[in-house]
Amino acid sequence: MARAEVIRVQTPGDVDRLLALSAQQPVFLFKHSTTCPISHQAHREWQAYLADPPPGVAHALVRVREERALSLALARRLGVAHASPQAILFRDGRPLWHASHGAITREALRRAALRHGAGP
Repeated sequence: MARAEVIRVQTPGDVDRLLALSAQQPVFLFKHSTTCPISHQAHREWQAYLADPPPGVAHALVRVREERALSLALARRLGVAHASPQAILFRDGRPLWHASHGAITREALRRAALRHGAGP
C-alpha cells in the first residue's frame, strides 16, 4: 500500500472542508503538539499507521500550538473534549472513535479505521 496523504489543517476554511469531506468518507484527525515528548511518541505511532493505512479513510493533521484556534474549533465542532496528543476518527461531522496520549498506537488506529468503515 502507498503511504497516506495527510491534509494539513491551517485555516478556518480547512476546518470547513475537512468536516464536509467527512460526509463522503471517514476522516482521521491527529492533533499534535510539536513541543511535547508524549505527543512526539504518539506522532511516531501515527506515522507508522500512515505507512500502510486501510483504504477509504482521509487523514488530517493539526498542530495544536501553531494552530490552536483551529484545534479548539475542531474539538468544539466535533463535540470531543480537547486533548493533545489526540486522534479522532469522525464521519458526517460526528466522532466515531477517539484516543489520546499513550492510547494512540499504530494498532489502535488501524483497528478503529477498520471497525468504522475503512476497507479491509
